[in-house]
Amino acid sequence: MTATTNEEIFGHPKGLFVLFFTEMWERFSYYGMRAILVLYLVAQTTDPENAGLGWTNESALALYGWYTMLVYVASIPGGWIADKFLGQKKSVLYGGILLVFGHSILAIEQMWAFYTGLSLIIAGVGMLKPNISSMVGGLYKMGDIRRDKGFTVFYIGINLGAFLASIIVGYVGEVHGWHYGFGLAGIGMTLGLVQYLLGQKYLANVGNFLGNSQNAEEKEAINRPLNKVEKDRVVVLFLSFILVIVFWGAFEQAGGLMNIYAKENTNRMLMGYEIPASWFQSLNAMFIIFLGTAVAGYWAKRKLKGLLSTALFKMIIGLIIMGTGFFFMSAAATQFESTGSSAMYWLVLAYLFHTVGELCISPVALSYITKLAPLKYGSLMMGVYFAMTGFGNKVAGLLGESASSYGELTIFTGIAIFCVVFGFVVLLFRKKLENLTHGAEDQEQ
Repeated sequence: MTATTNEEIFGHPKGLFVLFFTEMWERFSYYGMRAILVLYLVAQTTDPENAGLGWTNESALALYGWYTMLVYVASIPGGWIADKFLGQKKSVLYGGILLVFGHSILAIEQMWAFYTGLSLIIAGVGMLKPNISSMVGGLYKMGDIRRDKGFTVFYIGINLGAFLASIIVGYVGEVHGWHYGFGLAGIGMTLGLVQYLLGQKYLANVGNFLGNSQNAEEKEAINRPLNKVEKDRVVVLFLSFILVIVFWGAFEQAGGLMNIYAKENTNRMLMGYEIPASWFQSLNAMFIIFLGTAVAGYWAKRKLKGLLSTALFKMIIGLIIMGTGFFFMSAAATQFESTGSSAMYWLVLAYLFHTVGELCISPVALSYITKLAPLKYGSLMMGVYFAMTGFGNKVAGLLGESASSYGELTIFTGIAIFCVVFGFVVLLFRKKLENLTHGAEDQEQ
């Protein structure tokens, strides 16, 4: 359903900024917890200042992989519930409530609280994540060229939350206590939920349950079988999701293997101060905040000039650029093997390339789904997309675990080569895939 309000800020509907800040605080809570999760798991139980669970790196990365996979796989039932029963708007609300409870329970220093909190977060993200993204698409009419830019603005909100979380929650967790960090993430989610409730007037015409729609076209669309055009577009989406799995399988080394690498193998001293390992995860978010509008503007200018700038092309290029970033991690691992320590700038360069790649694939994919997904399966298809990112997270965990057997140099180099080669292979089939969209992007203006 598309919003009809004409109220705008910076050329976009006001509702975009309500969703921007909701997602910003949700990501603050999620990435804040993620920044310290693996570090908490591997911290020694005998540490007198900040004891953790004393797990091995392999066990911690295994749980990290399962957890981050399930967080996103839960988006499938979350999207289905929204399409069939609640609508997107109510699903976001209930998801936010679950997240407040989940993050708050993690502040309790008991194992039952640890697993209960993770379970509630999985359910909460599953309800909120696919539906809030679908609502962003609903703010724009079909063919509105602002849609991709709108998703980039929304994506900046995601990463503003991630940046603040890595700095603030990471610092509190590492320095003052892991459970204080978990509790701070819960406070962030509470703020997000409150501002979402306060901004409902700007979301009046978006995210409502289609089963109650009075629009004849929408009623017809949710009761009839899919036609050929819709089926072809679903096929394209599922094929593009393969790119998503590969991308996130590589990219999500950030919270696992690259996080541990920063902690154990990197010289983090700067002007006499040791930089916390969790802070390196803020680089990705910081680069997105500074580069997000520039990358979106670059692609928009290409489109206006008539140059190739389809969503699928952007996604393929994003995968290749991100893969190239892992060559810097190969250089870091080579330096570590020869000197016993690696410089911080290798991590900075890797995160820079990863960020540019992410800006070409992730917000673009979100927008692409809202263009191609059949109306009655809008949230479900968004849920499938996030589930694919979840499978990518699981792949990331498996790759991270294998570093103990094969070594960081082999893993980083292998990821780089595979992503670049795979991207160029998909590029060969791009035109055939785009023919199946039946001109979904042709009328944008």
